[in-house]
Amino acid sequence: MDINTLRGIATIFVMLAFLGVVLWAYSSYKKKDFDEASQLPFADETESERKAREQKEEDARSKKK
Repeated sequence: MDINTLRGIATIFVMLAFLGVVLWAYSSYKKKDFDEASQLPFADETESERKAREQKEEDARSKKK
């Protein structure tokens, strides 16, 4: 077994891994999860998240003074 055989085996392994990731990413099984994740930047923050953010900003302003 020489270096070229090892390179060939490594190439096949990497190609199979790549195809596995592509099939996983485009499978209908994960579509719902990916659709939800794609909408996260547009989601409104909840009231408690808004209050926490405002409190953090207020704390930061009071530390500057």
